[in-house]
Amino acid sequence: MKGFSLILSLLFCLNLFAQESEHSPKKATLLSAFLPGAGQIYNKKYWKLPIVYGALGASVYALQENQSQYSLYRQAYLDRVDGDPNTVDPFDPNNPTVGNPSYTESNLLTLIDFYQKNRDLSYIAFAGVWVLQIIDANVDAHLYEFDVSDDLTLSWNPVLLVNNYQAIPNTGLAIRCRF
Repeated sequence: MKGFSLILSLLFCLNLFAQESEHSPKKATLLSAFLPGAGQIYNKKYWKLPIVYGALGASVYALQENQSQYSLYRQAYLDRVDGDPNTVDPFDPNNPTVGNPSYTESNLLTLIDFYQKNRDLSYIAFAGVWVLQIIDANVDAHLYEFDVSDDLTLSWNPVLLVNNYQAIPNTGLAIRCRF
């Protein structure tokens, strides 16, 4: 309930910010820093919300999955090396559990290292997505009032280049921009 009221009050403040006459990159940046996607809403770039939350969700999913696998293999390794014959891990080659593969201690250490690295990369990916959506909100706010009209044209035409020192003119391509 607290999260819902926080989001509702933030969206109310967002609506107040949007009614001001000048579009502020600072507000867009701060909104995006505190709540992912809020800066994109402030900039009226609603289509970016699924991308932001999809990327954040994917990195959280990868983080949880890698943490789960890391914990599973780490506990199996600790059970194997604790010296107690009563504790048996599910990956023991001498006592295979139905459906689980059997791993040696070096295999378990390799898997532990693999999932630990992937978990750490998932943290980095989450932070990277968070920072990128903040940067995106800031850049969009700076370009919010940038005028892109229909008068912008770019055309290229063939031309003859006449040189006083050569008897034969050369052909070329002229590029013209009109702003």
